[in-house]
Amino acid sequence: MPGSPPDLAPPPRRRGRISRSGDFDAVYRRGRSAANRHLVVYAFAREGQPAAEPARLGLSVSRKVGGAVERNRVKRVLRERFDELAPALPGGLDVVVIARPGVAEYLAERGSGALGARLAELAERAVARPSESPA
Repeated sequence: MPGSPPDLAPPPRRRGRISRSGDFDAVYRRGRSAANRHLVVYAFAREGQPAAEPARLGLSVSRKVGGAVERNRVKRVLRERFDELAPALPGGLDVVVIARPGVAEYLAERGSGALGARLAELAERAVARPSESPA
């Protein structure tokens, strides 16, 4: 760009997001899920990823949730709440959240804290290993 110093570093790469279709498919096929009336959460531990690698989030918010304003608000709140939740999650984890119809109304009635609590509850259930039962 004219007038800009040539030694500027490129903008930092966004981290913590799932954007490739193949990554979403892997989480859907091989991940564990937990659901409630408003959200479905899939969690999948990526193989070969160091434990220091932060958890990544993928969102699926269809038009059934509402118009663009409602969908964008739901996505923003889910990202914010996931950012608060991510340090407690195991490293190298991919999490996909599917918003169901009615979540925008739930968010408007109960607020972002309630939606964040639902997200945390479902993430905990999806990440938890099935208990080993004695043979």
